[in-house]
Amino acid sequence: MSRIELLSPAGDMKKLKTALYYGADAVYIGGKALSLRALAGNFTDEEIESAVEYTHKLGKKIYVTVNIFGRNADIDRAGEYFKFLEKVGVDGAIISDTGLIYLAKSVAPNLPINISTQANTLNYKTVEFWRDYGVKRVILARELNKDEIKEIHEKVPDIEIETFIHGAMCISYSGRCLLSDYRTGRSSNRGECVQACRWNYEIREKGSDCDFMEMQQDERGTYIMNSKDLNLLDYIGELDRAGVVSFKIEGRMKSEYYLATVVNAYRRALDAYYGQGDDYKNNPLFQEELKKTAHREFTTAYFLGDNDRTVNYDDSQSKGTHKFIANVLAGNSGSDYALIEMRNRFKVGDILEVLSPTDSFNKQITVTRLENEKGQAVEDAKIVQEKLRLYTDIPLYEGDILRIKG
Repeated sequence: MSRIELLSPAGDMKKLKTALYYGADAVYIGGKALSLRALAGNFTDEEIESAVEYTHKLGKKIYVTVNIFGRNADIDRAGEYFKFLEKVGVDGAIISDTGLIYLAKSVAPNLPINISTQANTLNYKTVEFWRDYGVKRVILARELNKDEIKEIHEKVPDIEIETFIHGAMCISYSGRCLLSDYRTGRSSNRGECVQACRWNYEIREKGSDCDFMEMQQDERGTYIMNSKDLNLLDYIGELDRAGVVSFKIEGRMKSEYYLATVVNAYRRALDAYYGQGDDYKNNPLFQEELKKTAHREFTTAYFLGDNDRTVNYDDSQSKGTHKFIANVLAGNSGSDYALIEMRNRFKVGDILEVLSPTDSFNKQITVTRLENEKGQAVEDAKIVQEKLRLYTDIPLYEGDILRIKG
């Protein structure tokens, strides 16, 4: 059975390290310009070079998004950027604009190119075209179903296929949206999307001065363009048999806790799939993990065929079943305590749960002794980002996360 690449977003260096620690095989990042997530932390050129070095030392891969739809003023800068990415050895540039793809091939011929989902690749002839043009990988449009993906792979088996498997879905076709630009002057296609589709809307007849009519789904209103979140965790086998070699998680603007939770769940599900085949999905642990961080109602989108139930009429901010409590800064190997950094309030007597890629995963710690760095007892951890000593005999490691139910 071939190994599938688990590909995680990374909005900054800390999130990159989190994704790799929790089991991602590769990460995708954006620079400070020319990327469709301009509001994420993103990476300077110096940080990209450091990120490439760090990722490659772990034997993993790193891709850089250059997926805006370029204007004339972007061309010179993009050319220099492609040369830089080739020089530092990134494993691929994710590009959607045809002109920028042509430019990259011209100025950085050894830079692997991955065709962005924004390029809206829907059929095998388009994939064949990109293969013949020397492209390494195509990230298919999210509107395709599993049979269409499989046919593309069968028709063009000598090119890598990547698909999104988890995360937020754009209400517009393959992410090509004008709503943000229309409402705020900030273009989605140039990286400044304000997610206007997530907003609550009211309606009234054009030209009328009457009151706005109610479009009430519940007491808070209705979210008529707010998509559900994609979740294909139960379809690893189908994706594998369809020829997908890279499973992509959405979310360069998501939190560190979100990334740790989702990457950890998919890593464990993939490893179970390698050992058990499709029987892995009989274990409810993996889906339960995905519910422990913020998410909208889940959908398989179009993977199983036509689907007219992809809109999430509830509020776009849904809480998970667990709350992020603390980061582990230093483990307790050879010590009675681990050094943690508080992120949300907790107290002595609380039961914390361990999020970790190690065997300590999901073990529970009853907080019995807590101290600040001066060795003073703390009963109520309420100072944000205070460093604390947590006494426990459960093995904890740098990079682990502590969470609490509720």
